[in-house]
Amino acid sequence: MSAIKITSENFEKEVLNSNKPVLLDFWASWCGPCRMISPIVDEIAGEISEAKVGKVNIDEQPELASAFGIMSIPTLAVIKNGKVVNKTVGVKAKESILKMLA
Repeated sequence: MSAIKITSENFEKEVLNSNKPVLLDFWASWCGPCRMISPIVDEIAGEISEAKVGKVNIDEQPELASAFGIMSIPTLAVIKNGKVVNKTVGVKAKESILKMLA
């Protein structure tokens, strides 16, 4: 499965009502570090089935970025049962991102 494009329209269905943990990648096209971490996030999306992986373009979805208090990108957040249980800012190694989901 590939990463899901998360918007305000599908946020409730894909994230809040998910029966699996959701890894969200908050990014923007102009962000160099975001472009560095994007292939890693895509790789994780293709490899794991026990969690969903979504991407939020903060330029297209400023209300979601605001709701999550995103001040720097890339920000990765893990949501379980509608609540943020883990959050990190900056480029991370694949192993570190997978540990966030554990």
